[in-house]
Amino acid sequence: MLIMKSINKIIASALVVGMGLVSTACVGDLDLTPQNPTTFTWADVEKNPDLYLPQVFNKCYSVYAVSGQNGEGSADLGGMDPGKSCYQRAMFMLNEKCTDECAWLYTEDGVDNIVKGSWASGHGLVYGCYSRLYVIIAICNDFLRQTNASGIDLTTSKTELNNVAQYQREVRALRAMAYYNVLDMWGNAGWVDETVEYGTNPTPIKRIDLYNKIVADLKDVIVNWPENLKPEYGRVGLDGVKMLLAKIYLNAKVYTDGAVDGYADCLALCNEIIANHKGSGFKGSGLANHYHALFSANNDRYMPGGSAAGENEIIWGVPYENTYIHAYGGTRYLMAAGMGNGTAASRADVDLAKGTFYMACSDYGINDQWGCMHARQQFSEKFIDNGDVRDNLWSKEREGFTIENTDYSKFNNGYAAIKFTNLLTKEDGSFYLIDDTAPVDMTNIDAASKALSGNIHPDTDLPIFRLADVYLMKAECFVLGGQGDKTSALEAVNYVRERAGVVKWNDNELNAESLLDERARELYWENHRRSDLVRFGKFTSGYNWAWKGGVLNGKDIPAYETVYPIPASVIAAQPEFAAFQNKGY
Repeated sequence: MLIMKSINKIIASALVVGMGLVSTACVGDLDLTPQNPTTFTWADVEKNPDLYLPQVFNKCYSVYAVSGQNGEGSADLGGMDPGKSCYQRAMFMLNEKCTDECAWLYTEDGVDNIVKGSWASGHGLVYGCYSRLYVIIAICNDFLRQTNASGIDLTTSKTELNNVAQYQREVRALRAMAYYNVLDMWGNAGWVDETVEYGTNPTPIKRIDLYNKIVADLKDVIVNWPENLKPEYGRVGLDGVKMLLAKIYLNAKVYTDGAVDGYADCLALCNEIIANHKGSGFKGSGLANHYHALFSANNDRYMPGGSAAGENEIIWGVPYENTYIHAYGGTRYLMAAGMGNGTAASRADVDLAKGTFYMACSDYGINDQWGCMHARQQFSEKFIDNGDVRDNLWSKEREGFTIENTDYSKFNNGYAAIKFTNLLTKEDGSFYLIDDTAPVDMTNIDAASKALSGNIHPDTDLPIFRLADVYLMKAECFVLGGQGDKTSALEAVNYVRERAGVVKWNDNELNAESLLDERARELYWENHRRSDLVRFGKFTSGYNWAWKGGVLNGKDIPAYETVYPIPASVIAAQPEFAAFQNKGY
C-alpha cells in the first residue's frame, strides 16, 4: 500500500492557505503593492484568539510556500507575475541561474541577463526577489508588534494565548531567514522591525550592521527556546534556528568584509546540531539512508516532526501538497522547469544527430513540463564516471541530451536534472510503481509504470536546510577556517560521500577545491551555489563556466557582482538609499 501524505497532517501544519492578511497598510518602499483581501482584523483576533491567532501565525509561514493567500494564481505582490514572486522561485533565479549549475532557455524578464552575469539596479527580477523578502519581513513584523502591543489579554488561559511566546520565537526566526537572504544577496540594504508601524519604510543599513542585528536576534531566540521542544511538521525547530545562525557565521568574513571570523562559532553550532541528530539514519550519522528519497513525494518523512525516526535530515523545509498547497514556484517549479516535451517516442528512437530526445514528465509523477532549465557543462562534469548515486538523477546522452551548452536556447543542450520528483520511495530507497509490482531504477525509469498520480502540483516538500550541509559546513570550518581537526572534518564529509556511493576521501583529498565540488554535488538545486562560490572566491573570477559573461567558454564578471544592487525603484522612493548603494552599481 502506498504511503501517502496525510491531508490532516497538512491541514494541521503551519502552511494553511486562504487565511486573511490582517494588516491594511502597504510596504512603503515597494511599488509592487502588497495585496490585501482582508477577511478579518486584529480586533477579531482579540475577540477570539483561539480561532484567529493561529491563522495569522500560519500566514508568516505560508509566505515561504505560496505567492498569495488565495491559492494558485493569487499574489501578495501586485504588479508581478504570481509564480515568479514565489519565494523559492525568486531565490532560485538569483542563486542558481547565475552560477555554473544551470541555464535557462528563455529571455523573458531579463532572465538571460541573470544567466550571463549581467544585471543592473533596474532589473525586474532582482527587484521582485528583494520585494518578496521585505514583504515577508513586514508580515512577520506585524505579527510581532500586534501580539506585543494589541489588546489581546495575554493573562487568560486560552490555549493559543499560552502559545504566543513560542509563536513569536518562530516568527522571529522566519524574519531572520528573510534578513539572512537579504544580507547574503544584497549586503547593504534596509532594516525595519516590529517597533514601528506596518508600512514604515526600512532604514538604510550597512552590511556589517545588518549582520550584527540578525546575529543578536537569533542568539536571543536560541537562548529562550524551550528545552526539549520538538518541532511540529511544517514548523521550524531549534536545530533549524541554530543552522540559520551557523550559515551566517560560515559567511561572516564575507558579510563583514573580513572584520569577523565566524568559523569557531559555526563549528560549535554544527557540532550541537549533529549531536542532536545522530541516530539510526545512515550509519548512525542521522542522514537519511537514501539520497534521492529526500526529494520524492513522501519526503515529509524526513522533515522536522516527520515519521522517519533517526533520519530527519531536512532540518528546515517547506511543505507542499497536491490538494491545498499550490504554487507555480516551490517544488512544482523545480520539476516542471527541468522537464521537456520529448521529441523521440522512446529512448531507442533517440538520435543526437537529429536533435531528438526522450523525456516524459509522467515518468516522474507529474503532468506539467516547461522544458526550460538544464545544467551547464562545467557543473555536469563534476559527476562524470565516479559512480555517484546523485549522478543517476540526470537525463544524459542516452536520452538525447548533450553535455555541451553550445546553444543553451535548446533544452537538450545540457544535461537535464530530475532531482525532484513526484514519485514515492519505499523504506529501502526504491521507487513505488503505481501498481506496486517492482521497484523503479532511476537509471532506467522509463521501464516503470508512468505517473504516480498525474498531478500538476506535486506532494514533494522543499528542503531549505539539510543535515548533510551541516556535515559539509563542519569540514569547511577546518579547511577554510582552521577550526576543529582534520580527522573529524574527514569523518564529516565522508558520511556524505559514502551515502552517495563514492569512495571516502583520505587525508590528501580534503581541500578547498574538492570540498567546493562536493558541496556542488550534494546540494545542487537547493539555492546554495551562488553563496558558496562567493565564499570560496570563485564567483566573479578564478573559475568560469559556459555563458558566464555572455560567451560560450565563460569569462570573468565584475567583482562587485558578488552582491546585487539595491533596486532603483527603492532608491527612487527613498533617495537616502543612494548613499548605501552597493559599489559598482
